[in-house]
Amino acid sequence: MSLFLKGLSTGLLVLMLSACGVFRGNEAAEEPAAVADLRSDQRVDTGDPGAALTYYAKVRRLGGVDLQREQEAARRALMRSRSDGNRMRYALALTVPGAPAADDIRALETLEPLTRNAASPLQALALLMTGLLQEQRRLDSQAQTLQQKLDAMLELERSMTGRESGVQRKR
Repeated sequence: MSLFLKGLSTGLLVLMLSACGVFRGNEAAEEPAAVADLRSDQRVDTGDPGAALTYYAKVRRLGGVDLQREQEAARRALMRSRSDGNRMRYALALTVPGAPAADDIRALETLEPLTRNAASPLQALALLMTGLLQEQRRLDSQAQTLQQKLDAMLELERSMTGRESGVQRKR
């Protein structure tokens, strides 16, 4: 359920921004992203929201080891330079569907300085991502609570069914 909600929220983000005309380029004509191509893409560091979303479109096609490598490369870039672009790059790499839910917390922490920086061209994107990630966490918590209630009800039903069958056996 959490993976579905994560994909839905990031998909919604991409859909909303593409409808606004942020995607200007030939993303459809590009080959599947390669890790080397991602590392050489320095346009995210300029603070351009369009470049950040193009980066996200590339990184979300990665899986497994390649995704982990890119997340680590983005983390190292952020450690070298705490620029707005590096913050956004790392946060985007962490929010790819399929990444562990714990990465959402790290992404929120990474985006927090961007949300306070009114001078950054990435502030609006950071605010949008923060809102979506917070809603994701709220929905995950709600789903977990509902699952616990369902499990408790199923356990109650099992215990009641066990008692009923026990009474019938004594007769």
